Amino acid sequence: MREDCPEIGDFFDLTKTDYPSYYGGMEYPWEVVERIPELVEENLKPGLKGVISEDSSIGEMVEIGEGTVVEPGATIKGPAIIGRNCQVRSGAYVRGNVAVGDGVTIGHSTEIKRSLIHDEAEIPHFSYVGDSVIGWKGHLGAGVKVSNLKVNREPIVVHLDDRDVQTGLRKFGCLLGDESEIGCNSVLNPGTLVGKKTLATANISLSGYYPQSSFVKLDQTIEIAKRKEK
Repeated sequence: MREDCPEIGDFFDLTKTDYPSYYGGMEYPWEVVERIPELVEENLKPGLKGVISEDSSIGEMVEIGEGTVVEPGATIKGPAIIGRNCQVRSGAYVRGNVAVGDGVTIGHSTEIKRSLIHDEAEIPHFSYVGDSVIGWKGHLGAGVKVSNLKVNREPIVVHLDDRDVQTGLRKFGCLLGDESEIGCNSVLNPGTLVGKKTLATANISLSGYYPQSSFVKLDQTIEIAKRKEK
């Protein structure tokens, strides 16, 4: 890991995931995103041990752990690993190269692809998460979107305090640190890094690097004027 770059420990306690070995030997912490397909392939043991609704759609290359509940209308396409004691709620869509830890909530109308979700994270309502890592007890408020692709389709740049780093990745969403919370209807732009225990209020467009224990708020002015009557 480069000394002039945030380290894995700035984001994640690796005792809170079953896959700590995949974080080793990296120059930059976001390189773990490229390893997610390999992680899923090497650890996937297809089988359904949870409570699975007959009205859900589950692919062949899917592992679901004990105590996990998959509600009617949920779709899980493989390859995917869903841990123990999770909730996959009605309307959730999990599609390809996803590894979900234990005690995770994937909510109604939430879509996840090519991502690693650490234990006890919550993505409970109307969210999109792509090409990202969500840390232990990380929480996305209702309607939060993790954008993983620039509008011009160019490789993603990570904006650090003192410089920009070309990732070479066409798709990369975010690293969201342990116990970080993102307020409702916010957007994490491609290449966003959020350190541990960071709070961001609602309706923010986030980009760049937010060190651990930051408080990020939107400062806006609201004007109330007399309504003109016809």
